[in-house]
Amino acid sequence: MKELRDHLNAMFLNLPVKPFFAAKKTNPHELRALFNSLVPVKSDPPLIRLGPDSDGGYLVPDDLDGITTCFSPGVSTVSGFELECASRGMDVFLADASVDAPPDLHPKFKFLKNYIGAYTRNEFITMEDWIEAMQPDRSGDWLLQMDIEGAEYEVILNLPERYIRQCRIIVVEFHTLDYLFDSGFYSLASRVFEKLLNQHTCVHIHPNNSGTIVISDDIAIPKMMEFTFHRNDRLNSKQPASQFPHPLDCDSVPAYPLITLPSCWYHPAE
Repeated sequence: MKELRDHLNAMFLNLPVKPFFAAKKTNPHELRALFNSLVPVKSDPPLIRLGPDSDGGYLVPDDLDGITTCFSPGVSTVSGFELECASRGMDVFLADASVDAPPDLHPKFKFLKNYIGAYTRNEFITMEDWIEAMQPDRSGDWLLQMDIEGAEYEVILNLPERYIRQCRIIVVEFHTLDYLFDSGFYSLASRVFEKLLNQHTCVHIHPNNSGTIVISDDIAIPKMMEFTFHRNDRLNSKQPASQFPHPLDCDSVPAYPLITLPSCWYHPAE
């Protein structure tokens, strides 16, 4: 029975879903304007993959020299991304209250058993308070890689601009993106993206194939996607990227069907 259940899950998990909206629906023109602002540019220097060829690996620009520090809130069952950052000489700060330690250890790792959130209390700590407590190297640039199961919106809105500016590269897995069809969530999420795009440009988007795609008004939104941002002063290209998936992209769950980035995310709307 387990084999049959797994087979049926793999067959139906990624079928497009037509959403039901109990709240006010976002204007399609607003959604397309948001997508236009996030159209990935072709990365120059080119993208490389850090981490495993599965969940926990991410594409980043090959612009890591001089990055002294990696912040990685959200600890998974693998830490290949963080290990590669540490092997390049970065101090790697990890935080997650759901585990007692990272799955791998390295002398450059510094782990905090707290969730990163919008306030500091009990098992939660803000990104700002975490940074201040860890006392990272302020002389170099930072890399931020965030996978915190939906808390990324409040954390980024609460993060001071000076820390965003110090991050040369930002990688975030955004969750519940299908809620962008809801005008209330769109108002929140669009401010998060606007804050990131104030100093950075999107250079890659990769859907997580453990989720589904929701379609409405010819607009397709995967529920979870990994976004890579490169700080504007490091960019050498403004040409839109056109190859999706990227040759280095890997499925998060190899047993599940591939989800290709819908064209509305990388073809600017007129």
